[in-house]
Amino acid sequence: MALELAAPHTWVAAVMPTLVALCAAAAMTGRLPLIASFVCLLIVILMQSAVNTINDYYDYVKGADSAEDNVDPTDAVLVYNNVNPSAALGLAIGEIVAAFLLGVYIIVICGWIPLIIALVGAAFVFLYSAGKTPISYLPLGEITSGVVMGGLIPLAVYIAATGTFSWLALLFAIPEIIGVGLIMMTNNTCDIERDVAATRHTLPTLLGRARARALYHALVVIWLIAITLITGVFFTQGLFIVPFMLLAAFAPLRALLKNPLNQAARIQAMGQICSVNVILGAFYCACILAGGFIVTTI
Repeated sequence: MALELAAPHTWVAAVMPTLVALCAAAAMTGRLPLIASFVCLLIVILMQSAVNTINDYYDYVKGADSAEDNVDPTDAVLVYNNVNPSAALGLAIGEIVAAFLLGVYIIVICGWIPLIIALVGAAFVFLYSAGKTPISYLPLGEITSGVVMGGLIPLAVYIAATGTFSWLALLFAIPEIIGVGLIMMTNNTCDIERDVAATRHTLPTLLGRARARALYHALVVIWLIAITLITGVFFTQGLFIVPFMLLAAFAPLRALLKNPLNQAARIQAMGQICSVNVILGAFYCACILAGGFIVTTI
């Protein structure tokens, strides 16, 4: 049940931004510290697991989740299992503590800046689901998850891997900001009816499904353009990989764009957007490495 609360299928939202940052660090410096890289991966997985567990906890105690609303029992562990909700909250807090203890190693090797970024991220972990008006009840979920997980994670990981602060890390993370934001938008668009009933004012509930899908499709196109432009400007030698990326992503992207993004298609849609994140993220990493390693060996 702890693993189901952690929702490993969503870890792509933390792991892919981390891998992009590590590839960028390797491309820009020509080296990659393996221990620090593995520690960073463990930290972001623990934090992602905590986010998922806390979100399930607050959805349960606030009554937003019920047996009638969830097709997949693994999507609402506290609804379908006789578990003390406070135990789930304790698990999430334990995951955050473990992540910060691992972060001590990062602080030792590269200073305090990653800790400051981590504290900001941890604050959003709680603000997303907790409080009188959590972020998940506002039209800010997509931008918050995108910037925090798709942007701040790569920034912190880049610093941990290189020992230096660079705003370029945020620029390189733009495709991940979009990709992670689309994971949240997929969920929220599918859940429009549930969120309206729970008085959640998410971005898709304000736009309506038709306009939400139009924005969704536009963001997918911008996502592809961002990867291509960043590769072309900063990792030019990696441009030859872009056509292969588009070929590999064509079928899952077509299926995703045809998805109605409603409650009945929610499980399928979440699988599709996570798959597209993996495909585009992996090829983006390949573009960075191909361009960067050629440059650093000259």
